[in-house]
Amino acid sequence: MVVAVAEPIGTSALHRVILGAGPGKQEILERVQADGVTFVDLQFTDVMGTVKSVTIPASGLEHVIDGGQWIDGSSIAGFTRIAESDMFLTPDLSTYAVIPWTRGDHTTARLICWVHNPDGAPFPGDPRGVLLRQLERLANLGYTFKTGPELEFFLFQKNGDEISPLPHDRAGYFDYSTDLAYTVRKDMVKALDDMGIDVEASHHEVAIGQHEIDFEYGDAVDTADRATTFKSVLKAIAQQHGLHATFMPKPIEGINGSGMHVHMSFGFIDRPGNAFVDEDDPYGLSKTARHFIAGLLAHARGMSGVLSPLVNSYRRLVPGYEAPVYVSWARTNRSALVRVPSIRGGHTAATRVELRCPDPSCNPYLAFAVMLAAGIDGIERELHEPEPVEENLYHFTDEDLERRHIPTLPSTLGEAVAEMKADPLIREALGDHVFEKLTEAQQTEWDEFRKHVTQWERDRYLVNY
Repeated sequence: MVVAVAEPIGTSALHRVILGAGPGKQEILERVQADGVTFVDLQFTDVMGTVKSVTIPASGLEHVIDGGQWIDGSSIAGFTRIAESDMFLTPDLSTYAVIPWTRGDHTTARLICWVHNPDGAPFPGDPRGVLLRQLERLANLGYTFKTGPELEFFLFQKNGDEISPLPHDRAGYFDYSTDLAYTVRKDMVKALDDMGIDVEASHHEVAIGQHEIDFEYGDAVDTADRATTFKSVLKAIAQQHGLHATFMPKPIEGINGSGMHVHMSFGFIDRPGNAFVDEDDPYGLSKTARHFIAGLLAHARGMSGVLSPLVNSYRRLVPGYEAPVYVSWARTNRSALVRVPSIRGGHTAATRVELRCPDPSCNPYLAFAVMLAAGIDGIERELHEPEPVEENLYHFTDEDLERRHIPTLPSTLGEAVAEMKADPLIREALGDHVFEKLTEAQQTEWDEFRKHVTQWERDRYLVNY
C-alpha cells in the first residue's frame, strides 16, 4: 500500500534549512547498486532510545522511498495501543550507510527513518520528530542548533554469553597501553568512519575499563543520529573481540560512572557565525548564550528524568566521582553543571556551552529536544543566569549551598519523574504522547526498584535486626 504524504518530512523550505537538502532517490539507488547492497535496515528508535529495525530486500527500496514501509507499533515501547497500531516509516536518505561488518554475501545498508501516522502526519511518539519540532521553533527565531555529545562507555569481559562485571584492563585516564582495548578502540574508530562518522579522538577514561571516543560537532539531528549509531557500532565491534560494551551510567560501585557531556552552540539561519559569541564579554558570551545558560539552569531539575532516565543514572549523580550534581555554571570548574570550555588561540567560532549531567543511557533525540527547549525559554523570557561558581562545589557544605542559592539535581529516578511533572516546559517540549509514555515507563521502573531488596540491605540488616 502506497501512502501519499502531502509534504514529507525534510522537503519543506524550513526543513531544508534545518536538515539540509540531502541526496535524491536516484543517487541512493545508484549507491546501493555500487555498494553491492542486498538488504536495507530501516531504523528508528523507541521512546527509551532503543534502536528498532525493519529489514527489506534492496530491490524493494525504491517502493519504500516512494510510499513508505508499514509497521505495527503496538509492541514498541512508548508507541501505540493495539487499536491504533498501524504506522509507516519514510527513510531519511541523508542517513544512508553500509553496515561494515555485514559486507559479503548479505551486505546491508542502514537508513534512519521518520515515523508517520496512517494519514501521513508525523507520529507524535517519534523521538526524532520531537527534536525536529524544537528545531523548527529555533529556526523561527533565526538560529540553528549544533551539538557535540561525548559518550563514555565500559568494556567488560565475557565468558561465552555471560557478561562479567570485570573491566578488561587496569589502565587510567589517557594512559597509553598495548592491551586489547588499544586495538578494540582502533577497530571501533574504523567502523565508525565506515559509517560516515568522523572521529576526532579516542582515549582511555578515568575508571578501569572505561573509554571515550569523540566524534565531530554538527547539526543536532545529525549528531543525535551519530550518537544512536555510535552505541550500536561499539557494541558490535566489542562483541567481535569477545568483550561487551556497556553505556550503563554506573556499572561498578566506587569508581567513576559514564557520562554524556553535551557541547552546544547556535548558528545563524541567514549568515555564517556563532550566535553565542560576544568578544567584549568577560566570558566571550553573547546575551543569547547567557539567556540560554539561564534556561538550562532554570529547568535542570525538570530535565533530569530525560537526561538521566534510569534508576542507575542516580548512582552516577553523587558527589565525589566528577559527575555534576549542583545546579550552577562556570568556566573552568568541572564540578559545575554547565561549563563554558576554553577556546584555543582566540578561535571564537568554537565558543560553546557544555552541559555535564546527561548520561549515555538517554535517548539523544529527546535529550537535545529538552535542552533546546530550556534554552529557548531562557532566551524568550530573557532569563538572567546566576553568578558563576568557580570554586570546587564538592567542598561546599549544605550551608554553603544554601547561602549561595545552589540547588542540586534530583537524587533518585522517583524524584526526577516528580520534577518532570512539575515543570510544564518538559511536557510541552516532548509532547503529550512521549511525556506520558516516558514517565509511565519510568514510574513503573522506580516502583519495581523500590520493592527490590538488595544484597547491601541483607548484608547490613539481616544479622543485626
